[in-house]
Amino acid sequence: MAHQPDYRGRFAPSPTGPLHMGSLLAALASYLDARSVAGTWLLRIEDIDPPREVPGAADSMLRSLEAHGLLWDESVLFQSTRLKEYSATLADLDAVDRVFACCCTRATLGPSGSCMGRCRPRPDEATSLRIKLDGDTGFDDQILGPQQPPNAQSDLVLRRKDRLYAYALAVVVDDAWQGINYVVRGSDLLSQTFAQLEIFTHLGFQLPKYAHLPLVRDSKGVKLSKQTGARAIHDASAVDNLRDALRLLQQKSANMPAGSAIELLSLATEQWLPEALADHPEKSLVYP
Repeated sequence: MAHQPDYRGRFAPSPTGPLHMGSLLAALASYLDARSVAGTWLLRIEDIDPPREVPGAADSMLRSLEAHGLLWDESVLFQSTRLKEYSATLADLDAVDRVFACCCTRATLGPSGSCMGRCRPRPDEATSLRIKLDGDTGFDDQILGPQQPPNAQSDLVLRRKDRLYAYALAVVVDDAWQGINYVVRGSDLLSQTFAQLEIFTHLGFQLPKYAHLPLVRDSKGVKLSKQTGARAIHDASAVDNLRDALRLLQQKSANMPAGSAIELLSLATEQWLPEALADHPEKSLVYP
């Protein structure tokens, strides 16, 4: 991979629990992709959904990343400090007639999840704010290859009825503000990428490049996540955890001798081959 000192990547977990193997793999892949080209790697805590957050989870994540040698550049950005910016961006989108109020529930929206402006909220009714999407934006994924646009109009929540900002808005605003131009993350967010690219375009922001990783699943085929009870990784086993993650990423460095997390990361950075995943983009990664 060419030397790209202007590469700016990031890992952006939500503080809903400790790191598990799925989140470690995403952090490691994004870290290696940045470090392999002498790029910048940032850490952002997506703490804009208090009902789902676990007290102490953010600090636990920071300690785990440090224990595994995944040291970030610049200051950690907490999204809870950026609410004014999200509000201003909503106003910008409203000014170009992309946002509308919606009182629909999930039940009334149906399988498509789109309102398309058909509801008529009362003045005193709680509403979400949604963005109109044209569905005409595709992209070339660095792992999965060309991704064709949905080619169907839809809409997406940017601010919920409880007035909490949605991930789709916050991630675009903060990626643009931090100058993120390479995003490496799980393929569970692939469907969101089309909408996010449209939002980037409507706001006149530079479009990042994306690489979506295969999902890590258990032996029963269930995706590892905090919601499915994925067990936390142990910081005392950092080297073993990194080796497991490197094996899942199909990296030869997983079996190289190393006495510490820092040493193993150095070897993994030198040997980083993201195309190893591109050879098998449809396969899930099974752990343990």
